[in-house]
Amino acid sequence: MRDKKVLLIVQAAMIAAVYVVLTYFISAFNLASGAIQVRISEALTILPYFTPAAIPGLSIGCLLANLLTGAAIYDVVFGSLATLLGAIGTYLLRKHKFLCTLPPVVANMLIIPFVLRYAYGLVMEFGGHDLSIPFYMLTVGAGEIICCCILGMILLNALAKVRGAIFKNEE
Repeated sequence: MRDKKVLLIVQAAMIAAVYVVLTYFISAFNLASGAIQVRISEALTILPYFTPAAIPGLSIGCLLANLLTGAAIYDVVFGSLATLLGAIGTYLLRKHKFLCTLPPVVANMLIIPFVLRYAYGLVMEFGGHDLSIPFYMLTVGAGEIICCCILGMILLNALAKVRGAIFKNEE
């Protein structure tokens, strides 16, 4: 029992570290945040398919990445919440290989546009109407589909082949 707890803590820590490194790397290209986001670290949100340790790992990784990249406090809080909700959703849908990629997309599409609009003051007007929220839902959703559904599914399929070696003692 103790060994399993240690394994889960180590897995969570490693997942958090990889999330931070990938986010920090992609932020050098200005793609980790903003109206157009392709945060490649979000591909890791498929990891709850393999281990529940990924849920705290991803949440802590997102929190640390947001702090290290200078995100606004609302982005740190609500961005981390979106990642937590997405990770929980992935874990709950782990029996459905394709569907498990969707919760992070939905969570980020519903939460991050409000962060962009109200925490960062990014406004997208057209014809005198504020279309910020629907516009950012589209742009954030597109980036999440690229990262979670496409890159995440590639990662899921690659890791499935070595599941027993990497995620020992898991369901």
